[in-house]
Amino acid sequence: MREVSKRRFLQAGGLAALDAALSPAAFARGARENWAVPVPLRRRMYGAAIDIARKKIRGGPGDPAYPKPFLDAAFSTNIFLWDTCFIAAYAKYHQDELPIANALDNFYARQDDDGFICREYTKTGLAFWPKTHPVSINPPLLAFAELELYGQSKNPDRLRAVYPKLKRFFDFLVRTYRGDDGLFFSDALGSGMDNIQRYPDGWRDDHKGIPIHNLYPEVFAYSGLNAAWNRQGRSVDFSAQMALFADELATIARLIGETGDVAGYGQAHAEIGRAVNEHCWSQADGFYYDLGYGAQIRRKHIGMFWVMLAGVVPPARLARILDHLTDPAQFWRRLPVATWPADQEGFSPAGSYWKGSVWAPTNYMIIRGLQRCGQDALAIRLARQYYWSVAQVFEATGTFWENYAPDALTPGNDSRPDFCGWTGIVPIALYHEFIA
Repeated sequence: MREVSKRRFLQAGGLAALDAALSPAAFARGARENWAVPVPLRRRMYGAAIDIARKKIRGGPGDPAYPKPFLDAAFSTNIFLWDTCFIAAYAKYHQDELPIANALDNFYARQDDDGFICREYTKTGLAFWPKTHPVSINPPLLAFAELELYGQSKNPDRLRAVYPKLKRFFDFLVRTYRGDDGLFFSDALGSGMDNIQRYPDGWRDDHKGIPIHNLYPEVFAYSGLNAAWNRQGRSVDFSAQMALFADELATIARLIGETGDVAGYGQAHAEIGRAVNEHCWSQADGFYYDLGYGAQIRRKHIGMFWVMLAGVVPPARLARILDHLTDPAQFWRRLPVATWPADQEGFSPAGSYWKGSVWAPTNYMIIRGLQRCGQDALAIRLARQYYWSVAQVFEATGTFWENYAPDALTPGNDSRPDFCGWTGIVPIALYHEFIA
């Protein structure tokens, strides 16, 4: 379905009609059938995702900045780090035809001597954000992406080649963004969840944060309270991602025979995990919270669930976290998992980007985290229900979307079509891992 046709479909109320047709009885039937999707529809989804992804390959000999063809999200002329890392989660199954390794190499090639890798580079290969501000850092998932590729290729030579770069990046992040309490501070936009408020309610700029100097203000003028809030707080998601980074560096070190590094990264993982559990856990609420000036900011968002994939949740606390995850009044909406809970001010039933929308990267993070925590049955349930929901919208629109509404079987109200892109996780990665 071409772009104009998709817009006409939406304007004509086609998705509203689809959602209305999927009555509670239809949902109950889907649940009884374990969210089964007919084989012909699965095949169409898979083929469409590959076709869309192939069209997103860019670069090559004629490109002075990116001389090797690479798979890209392709919603911008810039390249983006955490998009690329999550694209690896499905491109790993088609590495010969979807050049994801080259996409990761684009970031390694631009690493500064001190280890810095920017989250976004322009079409000419320049960093889009200043190194001095945490807006320049996305979730540090390069080791995650490399292990995704290795899981299919079993190529230790690539791990050996990228391992020194990963180590330097990890060291840069520890030096630059770790506080005395062992936790990490970050930036709202840099966290990847663009419009989630990270500062405490009622806060006013105290000028204690790292100031932002926009490199390209004519393209994107980042300002306001979110841009001013960084050193004043601590982030559960970034801290957990750094624990995961350490754990994955230990795994890579074992795989390539760098056994002398394993204990150090294991210790780093344990230390970050202790800090998260000591400072961010609320015994009263049974949940983890970001910090502001050392005090917990009692605001929930999907970033807190990174603690599961990071492997830092004590078993005694897991059940209480899962109570929040699976609560239909919070995160487990009609289409799970909402990025912002429905019982919290600001939730958008239509999505409003990260104020409720359902996103492939965060759902995949939760699914993999559930698996790591031994919650295989819940991981399968989420994967199949999410796959089924995306299949209904695909059948109606003929494409995949950047995100989906939490309370209706529709795209989110701020969502791009033909997004493969990380939404390719659903028709390809989830198919291989939970459907086929």
